Order: sequence, then C-alpha cells, then structure tokens
Amino acid sequence: MLTLPIPLVVALVLGFLALRHALAGDRSILFLVFLATCGLQALVISLTQHYGLSIFRPMQLATAVALPPLAWLTFQSAALRPFDRKRDWLHLLGPGFTAFCTVFAPVTLDVVLPALFVGYGATILVRVRTDEALPLARLGAGPRPARIWKGVGLLLVFSALLDVLIAVALRLGHAEWRPLIISIFTSFTLLGIGLLSLSRDADGTAEDSAGAAAPEAPRQSEEDAELISRLDALMQRDRPYLDPDLTLTRLARRLHVPIKHLSAAINRATGENVSRYVNGFRVRNACALLDGGDTVTEAMLGSGFNTKSNFNREFARVTGQSPSAFIRNGHEG
Repeated sequence: MLTLPIPLVVALVLGFLALRHALAGDRSILFLVFLATCGLQALVISLTQHYGLSIFRPMQLATAVALPPLAWLTFQSAALRPFDRKRDWLHLLGPGFTAFCTVFAPVTLDVVLPALFVGYGATILVRVRTDEALPLARLGAGPRPARIWKGVGLLLVFSALLDVLIAVALRLGHAEWRPLIISIFTSFTLLGIGLLSLSRDADGTAEDSAGAAAPEAPRQSEEDAELISRLDALMQRDRPYLDPDLTLTRLARRLHVPIKHLSAAINRATGENVSRYVNGFRVRNACALLDGGDTVTEAMLGSGFNTKSNFNREFARVTGQSPSAFIRNGHEG
C-alpha cells in the first residue's frame, strides 16, 4: 500500500494553497513566498529524512533560516507598514550570519538557528500585545488578527524548542529520535504557521505609509480635543465605520495625521482603543437598524461587522445586553 510521509503531505497541502491563492491573486507576494517557503521546507525534510537524499540538506538549512525573517516581513506588511526595501534589507543579516557560521563555525548552528526563530517569534509576540500595534489590521476583525499572528509567533518559538530538543537527543545518544521529531513535530509546526498566515484576518491592507512614518510629537489636551472633534465629524458625516475593511491607517489618512497621533488621542480622550471607539459607532448604527425592524444578522452586516462573535461581544459591551435582548426590551442604544 502506497503511503506518503507526513512532511510530504504537509508540503503538498501548503503547495496547493500557495498555488490557489497565487491564481486567485488575493494574497500579497510576501504571503505567497512565506507560504511557499513553508511548503518547500516540508518537502526538503521529506526528501532528506524519508528518502535519504542528503544532497538536499543544504536546502533544508537554507529554507529553515529564511522562515523567521519571512514570517516577520509578512506580519509587518500585513499589520504594521508596507514592505520597504531600503529599510527591510537588514533582515538579510540573520540568514547571512547563519551562512557564515555554516562555513566557518558549523558547531554554532545549534545555537544560532534556534536564536533566530526565538528572536523573530518573540518580536512578533511583543508587537501584537495591543490592537494599536496593528494599524493595517481591519478594525472589524476585532482581536482575531492579533491572535492569528500571536499563534505564528508562538509556533516560531516552538520550532526553536524543537531544534533544542533535537540537539539534546543527539547529545544523549538518541539519534533515532531525530527523524521522528523532525517528521512529526516540525511538519505540523510548518502546517500550523502556513494555515494561520492564510486567514483573511491575518492580512491587512498594504497601503503606502504616508503620514505613518512621522515622529510622534507631544500633544496637548486641546490638540487631542480638536483632533477627536474632527474625527467625530468625519464619523458622523461619512460613516467610514460601515466599511468592514476599515483600518487605523485609513482613518489617519482621512484626517491627515500620523497613525500614532490618532491612536494616542483616542486613548487619552476616550479611554478606549481605536477598535472600541469605531465599534461604538457600529453598535449605535446596529441599534438603529434593529429599531427599524432589521434582523440581528442584517443589523450586524449593515453596521460594518462581519462576524457574529465580535458583533455580540461589542454589542454587549456598549449596550449592556445582547442583540436579542435589545430587541425584546425595545431599548434604544
């Protein structure tokens, strides 16, 4: 009976997904390169571990060392800022240093490679601690983009722990554990990273960074009040909150202010983050629709929400009751 090794199955799944999204054109180039690299890494693991083709071992190291910086650049372009060659070329230093170690100090690879995974994984985790760390994330997605990228960061760290586990197994004289650890745990880690990164909520809107790179200047309370007044007027007049793909970047651009200025002003003036501020308008709009006879689903979709879980959570936060209870009680938000 023909059986396929786990890494090869993972490679086929990731390769199919990369090809599908490449043909659909619904993912950025960085997303596709990152996904294809995960698939290539799984394929090379299959060729070296299960078919004994040692000629592919250099490629296994090359794909492994490329994954952490690719994960960061994909996360950055999806949630923080667009890719910038002049600034982001520095991420070649990690793979370059690893290549140097491979030639001149191969014994250090057991430390250098895990450190690369831990470093990038931890950096992603730090940047997703708050919603405001993701200016390109869709505000209508709620906390999901942060959770997805937190999962990718954790899997990068977990991958580093697997390298450490392999090194420990070899030092303890259990070389037979190495293929098992690589085949099963590494394969599912790669699959998890690939699948998490494919979620629509992981991908932001790659817009130009005009207004985002300006340094943050101290702002007085009068300036905050003036900016919030302009923002409130924009929300009332143009109702941008009805767009489920609204991002902090788009709001800042409409007001011609840097992203950090707008975020900080909302925090100081309202005590809320940007997502909650926008969702307050969405919930009030949903209340008006419910009062007009719309169903819960119609009110949700007509107010800029695209998931029921986020809608229910934010509705209860703003009104103190569920949408169905609001309808029963006949209250006006």
